[in-house]
Amino acid sequence: MPAKQALPKAKSGNVFGQARRPAKMFRAGLYARVSTDDQQTLPMQSRAMREYAARRGWTIAVNVREVGSGAAKREVREKLLEAARRREIDVVLVWRLDRWGRSVTDLLATLQELEHLGVGFVSLTEALDLTTPAGRAMAGLLAVFAAFEREILGERTRAGLVHARQNGKRLGRPATAVAHAAEIQRLHRAGIAKAEIARRLRVGRTFVRRILKQGGPKC
Repeated sequence: MPAKQALPKAKSGNVFGQARRPAKMFRAGLYARVSTDDQQTLPMQSRAMREYAARRGWTIAVNVREVGSGAAKREVREKLLEAARRREIDVVLVWRLDRWGRSVTDLLATLQELEHLGVGFVSLTEALDLTTPAGRAMAGLLAVFAAFEREILGERTRAGLVHARQNGKRLGRPATAVAHAAEIQRLHRAGIAKAEIARRLRVGRTFVRRILKQGGPKC
């Protein structure tokens, strides 16, 4: 009898008896930002992020661009964060960390919120990928740098106050009562209403009434 030829086994979709789950298709939110004087890099940022998303097999759900100074509030970025809060994206992709965060503290605060929402974060230039264990370890270092930044700012503020006192500079609010009391009395004697006095001198009506009740400046 001729030997029976073994038929090739069909590949099973099971792993250890369990059905293999299809890989999750990540929905990416792309954020490109440039300064007002450097808008020519905007297409380059967007192209690099689109190519990266394609290599990772991600779907681009949101693609936003922002132009503005570094210190300005990033309103377009807030729209991307709103999409994350609505669970419309699974990962945020940026060109560089300083494009996303105004400072280390601001960067850390937004990364912590994204982590709480279960949304990943990837920065191309720094090769920072918070969807991986190594990337999440790097985020821990950012927390250290943020604390360091806050301490440095606090030290600068305290040093500035000490220097101002040593040079005889008065700190705090100016002596508005002494500066305006005589003028308030003069206008009141001229028959000017209290509300009009407050408007002219750009002070509160309560302040005007208090000065008139006291009868003048207390020097």
